[in-house]
Amino acid sequence: MEEGSTIKTDDKRRRLGRTVIVLGAVSFFTDAASEMIYPILPLFITSILGAGPAFLGIIEGIAEGTASLLKGFSGFISDKLRKRKALILAGYGLSAITRPFFIFAQNVWEVVFIRFFDRVGKGIRTSPRDALIAESTDQVIWGKAYGFHRALDTLGAVVGPTLGLLVFWILGNHGRSSYNTLFLIASIPGFIAVILILALLKEKKVSSSTGIQPLKFSGFTKGFKMLLVVVIVFTLGNSSDTFLLLKASRAFSSAGIKSSTIPIFIFLLWLTFNIVYTSISMPGGILSDRLGRKKTLLLGFLIYCGVYVGFGFSKSILWLWLLMATYGVFYGLTEGVMKAYVADLAPREMKGTAFGLYHMTDGISKLLASVIFGIVWQLVNAKAAFLMGAALAAIASILLWFFCEECARD
Repeated sequence: MEEGSTIKTDDKRRRLGRTVIVLGAVSFFTDAASEMIYPILPLFITSILGAGPAFLGIIEGIAEGTASLLKGFSGFISDKLRKRKALILAGYGLSAITRPFFIFAQNVWEVVFIRFFDRVGKGIRTSPRDALIAESTDQVIWGKAYGFHRALDTLGAVVGPTLGLLVFWILGNHGRSSYNTLFLIASIPGFIAVILILALLKEKKVSSSTGIQPLKFSGFTKGFKMLLVVVIVFTLGNSSDTFLLLKASRAFSSAGIKSSTIPIFIFLLWLTFNIVYTSISMPGGILSDRLGRKKTLLLGFLIYCGVYVGFGFSKSILWLWLLMATYGVFYGLTEGVMKAYVADLAPREMKGTAFGLYHMTDGISKLLASVIFGIVWQLVNAKAAFLMGAALAAIASILLWFFCEECARD
């Protein structure tokens, strides 16, 4: 009897709960909305609004930097108030409301403001959401839980470009009106995500701390701080993925593909990336539960190095397609696993703050990375920019292997 009870308890520990499933569904719909727009945003900015690579880097840098700063504050506040759902709802709601305003954008500065408020929403929701996943799941399956969440999130990134591709295919004429139709349709899944949060997301009531105390970085272990150093070095070479899409769009153009057809190829390329990413995310998380976070992340970092070197040198459309698929493997082995690693190393009462610091560090570095990448591309060339990213990833791999520690899991 005791043996059977133990087996049932162990099975329950390894089961994904309602909270993780609901948050996965919310991310699915939100990412479907975002990824209908994201693949063709570089084309919209450069061909419709007339901006160059440097301005694209500035837009993405400001957007991601804004999100990252807010992720730090929202995680810290959610720890102190012990109310994750309110911040999650506010974040997803703001992004849903903001997205349709792309329809009215007439110049790049308006796009900056739209992306800014969209990323404010992301900044508010991300850290409380990631902390809530850890709190509602047993530690033995954190890799699986974050992998599952990333898989559903990325499944939305498969559905989104597919819908975008269908819209552009049906409309045929890929002028401003086609983009506006796409922006309008993309607003629908975002509002569905908000309804799911209101109707289905539950959180356990936890007594809140008295007042909001100053953040004390000394409360974190040396291992967590070293992980943040690795994140900084790696992310400085990990610019916005819009640059990969821009490189691909120029390769398609050089191959003689008609400009009116390029958006369809971009959607298909992004779809390929996200199908691989979705397929690898949950297995990657489970692998990290068994093999360890550090080894799994190291494999992902090394794959990233190879992909960026490939993008630097390749001019072949076939190679770009293979590289984009391999890039999906990198994401599947690192995105959810990195969050599980943060959860491993964070003190129990500071999960939100830990995720906030991680996301803030990651995002500020991405802000700098996107701006630097865009400038290097414009002043030197694309090859130099991609090789710079690969070199920083190699340095981060060395730091990860020699200076970061694994955290024992029950």
